[in-house]
Amino acid sequence: MSISSIVIMVIAVILSMSVHEVAHGLVSYWLGDPSAKYAGRLSLNPFRHIDWLGLFCLLMFGFGWAKPVPIDSRYYKDPKSGVIWTSFAGPLANFILSFVCVLLYYFMIKAAPAFFFGTVGQWIAQTLAVTASMSIGFGIFNLIPIPPLDGAKILWSFLPDELYYKINNGAWWVNILFFALLFSGLISGPMGMLRSTIIEWFSTVAIHLFGL
Repeated sequence: MSISSIVIMVIAVILSMSVHEVAHGLVSYWLGDPSAKYAGRLSLNPFRHIDWLGLFCLLMFGFGWAKPVPIDSRYYKDPKSGVIWTSFAGPLANFILSFVCVLLYYFMIKAAPAFFFGTVGQWIAQTLAVTASMSIGFGIFNLIPIPPLDGAKILWSFLPDELYYKINNGAWWVNILFFALLFSGLISGPMGMLRSTIIEWFSTVAIHLFGL
């Protein structure tokens, strides 16, 4: 892998993770929880969100994590619904970031084709494309309903209280299930297909929007 490709990959990963974590913190703050604000996490400064081991694993092995934003559901009027909205905010932000990158990619083709096919333009276009793909993948992955991923917090919030708190307080088998799924490779194929499909949808919208 070239130095340029590594730089692009790092930019894509940092953007995807930072937007994801800021979205969690913002929605939690809007729901009355000041924890993320006090921790200085309502910022797009990537150094406030990076977990360096998680970043390394994402670059090397295709999965990773950011530093979790502190969330205290006790501040919410309805803790369960608050957890649902806060958890969903991260993946939703990744989908929005991806769509914006796709729009910018095709806008460059429409508005400045000469620049797009130049050296700098191609580097920017590749950065947008990789970021769109990485952000979608990060959003999809986090919607898997297995702790500690956001999908579990969303789906399991509909469980009866007793079961909900038992699972979220560290049932040993959920961690084993998470790592088994991660290393089995069972999710890589379906995730890749879903990611490609969503990118195609975004591209179709952008192409029609800009008349390409």
